[in-house]
Order: sequence, then C-alpha cells, then structure tokens
Amino acid sequence: MIDPSAAWERLAAHLAPLPTVELDRRRAAGRVLAEPLTATLDVPGVDVSAMDGYALTAAVREGDRLPVTGRIAAGDAPGRGLADGETARIMTGAPVPATADRVAPVELTDGGDREVVFHEGVPAGAHIRRRGEIVRRGRPLLEAGAPLTPGALALLATHGYRTVPVHRPPRVAVLVTGDEVVPPEAEPAAGQLRDSHTDFLLAAGRSLGLELAELGIVGDQRQALDRRVREGLEADVLLVTGGVSKGEFDFVEDVFRRAGCEVLFDSVAMQPGKPLIAARHAGGFAFGLPGNPASVMVAFWLFVRPTLRRLEGHADGYWHGALEGRLAAPLPGAKGRDRFLAAEVGFAGGRLRVKPVPPRGSHDLAAYARGSALVRVPAHAAPALAGARCEVLPLADWRGVILPSSDPV
Repeated sequence: MIDPSAAWERLAAHLAPLPTVELDRRRAAGRVLAEPLTATLDVPGVDVSAMDGYALTAAVREGDRLPVTGRIAAGDAPGRGLADGETARIMTGAPVPATADRVAPVELTDGGDREVVFHEGVPAGAHIRRRGEIVRRGRPLLEAGAPLTPGALALLATHGYRTVPVHRPPRVAVLVTGDEVVPPEAEPAAGQLRDSHTDFLLAAGRSLGLELAELGIVGDQRQALDRRVREGLEADVLLVTGGVSKGEFDFVEDVFRRAGCEVLFDSVAMQPGKPLIAARHAGGFAFGLPGNPASVMVAFWLFVRPTLRRLEGHADGYWHGALEGRLAAPLPGAKGRDRFLAAEVGFAGGRLRVKPVPPRGSHDLAAYARGSALVRVPAHAAPALAGARCEVLPLADWRGVILPSSDPV
C-alpha cells in the first residue's frame, strides 16, 4: 500500500501534454495554449485619446479660451494637425492630432463646437495613450502554458487569431464491470444494482470539457473482460470500475498486465479508494477504480482528474488547489490512512465554512452526492470540533452556496 502523494508522483513521472492541434478560437475556452503567440499589431495602433475632451498643442491656464476647429471621433483616420492656439473636440479612442501633446478632459472645460473655456490646465502627455504602449507587433502576447480564459481569448481576437494551438484533449473510455450491475433503465432483480458509475464519470468528464466514450457493462468473465479492455486501451485513458480487489472474480489487474500494461500501483493508503490501480502502456493510461460509488468518486477527483488535466497541459496534481476552511460541524478522525469525506461549503464574513457529510461507508452514494468538496482527514488525525481549520478540495462551482446561518463557524 502506497501513500497517496507517493502514488501521484509515481504516476506523474509519466504524464506529458498530448500533441498540439489547432482549435477554433471560440471553442478553445478552458484549454491551455500549447505554443507561444506574438502580437500581430501595435496596441494602441496610433496615439489615441484616453478621454472625451479637447486636444491641445500647448499648456493652457484657468480662464483661457481657444477656438474649436473640428471634431475627431474614434475610427477617424490619423494624421490631422492643429495650429498653435487651436483646439479640436476629441472622443475617447480617437487619434490624437500629430501636433497635439495633451488632452484636456471635457469635465475641466466649458464650451461648445466653436469655442471652449478651460477651468484648469493639464500637463504635457496627459490623457494620451501612446502607440504600442500595451504591446508592440512581434512582441510576446501569451506564453505556452497560458490558460485560455475568456480574457485571453478576447486578447487573441484583437490580434486576429482565428485558431489557437492547444494540446489535444484526451480520448477517455469508461468500462463498468460486475455480474451484479445492470443499466440504469433496467429493473434490478434481487442481488443486482443499477450502474451509477457511468453517469458519474460522464458528468465529471463533461465538467472538464471532455466527452467520454461508453463501453458498457461487462460481467466478471476473464475472456470477455480481456476483449473489452483491449478495445478500451485504444483510448488515451481507460477507466474500468470494479474488479480491482483481491477476490476470486477481481480480474482487472491481471487483465491489464496481459494487455501489456505496466502497473504503477494497485493499493493506495486512502479511505475510500484503497484498491486503486494505475497503469500505463505504449498508447496511454488505464485506471482500475474500485466498485463502490464513493471510492470511484474519490479516486476520480484525486487521481483521474489531475491526470486528464495534465494531458491537456494544465498544472495539476494530487490535492492540487486545496483550500483552508473552518469546520461548521465536527469532523471524525482517521486511522492509518488519509480519509476523504464529502463536504458542503459556504461563505460567511469572507471565510470558507465546511460542513462534512459523514458517510456510512464507501457504498454510501447519498452522502457523497451531497458534497461540492472533499475534506481531508490526515492519517492518524484525531476528531476535530466545529471551528477548527481543515483542508478542502473544490469539486464544483461554489458561487451562491450558503450554509444555514445556525451552523457554527
């Protein structure tokens, strides 16, 4: 049995971003830039006014009057000149006349289209955005590895990039095992249960912008499992649920090896999720996830999610992005393994408040379905009271989430 952090390091040593593809800019949100991009034009392209006001060729004082000889709007062609003692009405974003050296904001003036009176002066250079002050053509715009946020994509749009180089998203396949498992649409007979793993994994994949391929359900027969696993290994990442313990019908680890996989680890010191298999092969990776619902969820969030994000070029890892919060309810202790509980979260006074949802076991799907975070109980930790510090890993969008005000902080 291996420590979770050590298990991740063993896996991460083999992870690298997938090859680069060109993707339409408007479909690239949430991806990672695979290559550096440079500016295609100066920003601003010419000297422009930062304010609505009056372009000036020299200093003015309180009470000075100047004739207004024209009006310059955003989008007008640059190159207009002003004679000494003249001014022009100018709009925000409009090109500054070649002879002008400052702009007086309209708020500091009184006048109209023919004459203007100045209430105070402005220094040379005031309220002018200089050509290329943001970026010069050919200079770095975004570095490789930059996340393609809405703001980043807006920036690329201003520079005319129609497509962007990103790392190819991984192709992921899901295979559920177990003689007792039936599709969600079926009426389970005595001793059977409906498949919840596929729905969880498909939804979790979509939360990462990925569409996972369903390989269906296969029973606990070695030959059938051999065939389906070899089919699934054509994907970049294969996720198999069930059949990973040490029971008579737990064939997954052996099937991985027979298919040419190198098993990196097969038992992790965490609860739930101990019987977790991670393997690699020439074409990608395979995970054997435990059969209990909570174990599948915890194994996905802690190991599969960061693997998929690493393949897309994101910086991610085991327990990456965890935050400190305060318990809004007691947290049970742990024995010899790190323990992970679902938690409801909220905010009060700018502080993250965490309410653990203790499960009855790794089969307690209802408890883990309620959580929007995982809270960690380190191995050998004693129980903690409400108000104590804790660590939580976000699993969902927390905006608008509020815990009942009666909960202690």
